[in-house]
Amino acid sequence: MDFELDDDHRALQHELRNFAEKEVAPGAEERDHAGRVSDELKTKLAEMGLFGITIPEEYGGAGMGCVASSIVVEEISRACAGTGVLISAHNSLCVEPILLFGSDEQKQKYLPKLASGEWIGCLALTEAGSGTDMGAAVCRAEQKNGGWEINGNKIFITNGGDASLVVVLALTDPEVKKSRRLSFFIVEVDTPGLTIGKLEKKLGIRCSTTAEHIFENCCVPEQNLLGTRGKGTSQALATLDGGRIGISAQALGIAQACLDESARYANTREQFGQTLGRFQAIQHKLADMAVGIAASRELVYRAAWLKDTGGDFSYTGAMAKLFASETSSKCANHAVQIFGGYGYCEDYPAERLLRDAKITEIYEGTSEAQRMVIARGVLAAAEANWESVV
Repeated sequence: MDFELDDDHRALQHELRNFAEKEVAPGAEERDHAGRVSDELKTKLAEMGLFGITIPEEYGGAGMGCVASSIVVEEISRACAGTGVLISAHNSLCVEPILLFGSDEQKQKYLPKLASGEWIGCLALTEAGSGTDMGAAVCRAEQKNGGWEINGNKIFITNGGDASLVVVLALTDPEVKKSRRLSFFIVEVDTPGLTIGKLEKKLGIRCSTTAEHIFENCCVPEQNLLGTRGKGTSQALATLDGGRIGISAQALGIAQACLDESARYANTREQFGQTLGRFQAIQHKLADMAVGIAASRELVYRAAWLKDTGGDFSYTGAMAKLFASETSSKCANHAVQIFGGYGYCEDYPAERLLRDAKITEIYEGTSEAQRMVIARGVLAAAEANWESVV
C-alpha cells in the first residue's frame, strides 16, 4: 500500500508551506484582532491559484483534486485557521456544488471568476430553526415573473461577509415529502433584495467572516436554479460530504501548529534547571499529540484519495472529520498546558489555537452528526459482512 504523495502533490505541499510561513503566519494575530483577511492577502492567495485549485483548467483553475485541496487547507490552516477556512469554504461549499450540479452555462459564467479569486463564494444553508436538521428550513423560493423570488434569513454563513456569490438552499415545494422540498439556487450577492446582516463575533477563526444573509423579495432568473428542483437536500448532503474533508484538513493544520509551537517552547523554556522537554509529563503530551496527528492525517488523505478516485468517501470522510477535529481540540488543550500561564495570554499562539480548534467539532456537521453517519455505516456493513466498510 502506497501512502506517499506523488511528486506533484509534494511540490504543492512544499510551495504552500513556504508561502504560508512567509505570507500567512506572520499576520495571524493581527487578523485575529481585526476580524478579517486583508485584501492584500486575498490577492496573494488568488495569485497562488488557491481559489481555483479544484476548478478545471478550461475555466481558469488548476484542475487538481481533493488531495491537493486538502494540502492547501492543511498548510494554510497551520499558519492561520481563519484564512484556511476562507479557502476551504469557497472551494468545497460554493465551487463544488456548481461543479457537481451546475449547467454548462452556469459553469462558464461563474467558475472563471471563482477560480481567479475575483469572486469569493459561500453556502447559505443554516437558519435559526434548521442546522443539522436542514429539512426544517423555511427560507422560501417561489416562481414569479419568469424567475424565482427568495424570502427568508440564513445565518452562520462562512465567508458570508466576503462573498460575491452564494449558493442558497431554499424551500420550493412545501407540500411534498421532506426530502423533496428544497432546492439549490445561485445568487449574486449584489442582487437587489439580498442584504448582508449581522456579522458574528466569534470565539475563534475570527478573521473568517460569519454572516447573516437576509432575502427580501430577492429575484433571480429561472436559470439560477442549481441542479434539479426538489433535489436540494441530496445536493446539500453531497456538498457537505466533501466539505467535511476540507474541515478535517483545517483541523489537522491546527493540530500540527499546536505540536510545532509546543515542541519549540518545550525546547527553550527552562524550569528546575532543565528544559520542559526533559520532563516526562511534557514528553507524554507531545507524544499523544504526534500520534493523534499522524492518525488524523491518514484518515484525512484517505478520504481525499477516495473522493479523487471515485470511491465512496462519505463514511471515511465522517471518520476523518470526527477524529481530526477532536484531535485538534485535544492538541490545543495540551499546548495551553505546556505553555502554562503564557498559554493563557494573547502574547503566545496557544490561546488562539485553542479558540480556533473548537469550531472544527461543530461546523459542517457536528461530532455527534459524524458519529451517526459512522454508526449507520457500521450497521450497514454488518448486514453485508463488513464488505462496505473495509
